[in-house]
Amino acid sequence: MERSSTDLLDVLAFVRVVETGAFSRAAERMGMAKSIVSRRVARLEEQLGARLLTRSAQGAQPTDVGQAYFERASRILAELEAAEEVVAEAVTQIAGPIRMSAPLSFGVQYLAPALAEFAAAHPKVELDISFDDRVIDLVGGGFDLAVRIGSLRDSALIARRIAPVRKVALASRAYLERRGRPERPRELAGHDLLLYGNEQWRFRAENGWETARGRVRMRADNGDMLRAAAEAGLGICLLPSFIAAAALDAGTVEPLLLDYPLEEGALHAVMPSRATTARVRALVDFLVTRFGP
Repeated sequence: MERSSTDLLDVLAFVRVVETGAFSRAAERMGMAKSIVSRRVARLEEQLGARLLTRSAQGAQPTDVGQAYFERASRILAELEAAEEVVAEAVTQIAGPIRMSAPLSFGVQYLAPALAEFAAAHPKVELDISFDDRVIDLVGGGFDLAVRIGSLRDSALIARRIAPVRKVALASRAYLERRGRPERPRELAGHDLLLYGNEQWRFRAENGWETARGRVRMRADNGDMLRAAAEAGLGICLLPSFIAAAALDAGTVEPLLLDYPLEEGALHAVMPSRATTARVRALVDFLVTRFGP
């Protein structure tokens, strides 16, 4: 196979001539000029070093070696056509595996029931879900799709915005009674902060964006951990509204600095730049409908 550089169109031209019995009919079937079909067959014969067809005014008939080649080549072309149909089905039907990554808190609280609903609606889809707050390598990890929150750094990925993600600063009443309630972002300098990784807090003030700094009491890579720490009175944290909502409703934490909006992020579906399948597109459409705008 290494020394072979057979053009499949040459092989197809030969097979069509044998099937139809004439170069003119093969050319019509392939949508090519008769001269092109003839040149392709001649090139195949030259490459193989054997005469495959006997040409006459009545048409073309395979030689003995040509008949043997035709039987094998036609089977191979049929298998190739069947393989192409498998691929076509994969990219047009909502069926097959989807390997997906999503943040832990959002995944457990919101995405899990949504994915269950999607799976029930599409019984031929096989979901392989990984909940992880780390930014994983989609291509290296073999993922078809990831849900990500915040800014996107990898321009090689295809991204689709699902919904805005708004954040709120919050702390427990006990902490605020003990340490005081900050009224401006710069007053956070005297407070204990609970940070998500290496995040920076930027509030929109009268004269532009204002970056807040304070004593780092805790860092964590999970929003639920930070919410629990805030409820326990350890400090002030910023949380997406979908994590903070239950605690705010329950009164275990209170919102702060509402007159100074935070940078707004977004929930995105991101995919490798390779062509996506129908099942992945269907899932992304479902998430946009379910969570947007």
